[in-house]
Amino acid sequence: MAKDLFHNCVKIALINEGWQVTHDPYELRIGGVEMYIDLGAEAMIAAQREESKIAVEIKSFVSPSSISDFHLAHGQFLDYRYALEEVEPDRILYLAVPKKAYDSFFSLKFIQQVVQRSQIRLIVYDTDEVKITKWIK
Repeated sequence: MAKDLFHNCVKIALINEGWQVTHDPYELRIGGVEMYIDLGAEAMIAAQREESKIAVEIKSFVSPSSISDFHLAHGQFLDYRYALEEVEPDRILYLAVPKKAYDSFFSLKFIQQVVQRSQIRLIVYDTDEVKITKWIK
């Protein structure tokens, strides 16, 4: 299985924010189908004294067609979320996108509407600084 161009960037950024990467990749098997989400991670939330679990699908958005990249990411996100709801409903799925794509493509009104209607949670990452710049729920 090929890893996304910025896989390690997002992994390091999550670790630097205090997340423990528990799955690389996070394998799902449901109804005879195998799926692989890029990362699974956990963190202790001190104030709440509870564990937070996430799964992260990483996308680079470097192809000539941002809308094609988005179609693929959107479909994968929905499939993975539906599978997680069955297998591990307390794990929250995020789509990780580079800051450059977020600032240009994800700022378009239609894309914002699709993200909102599809309830896509985003992690925006900076490839130059190897850090997460935004968590969007």
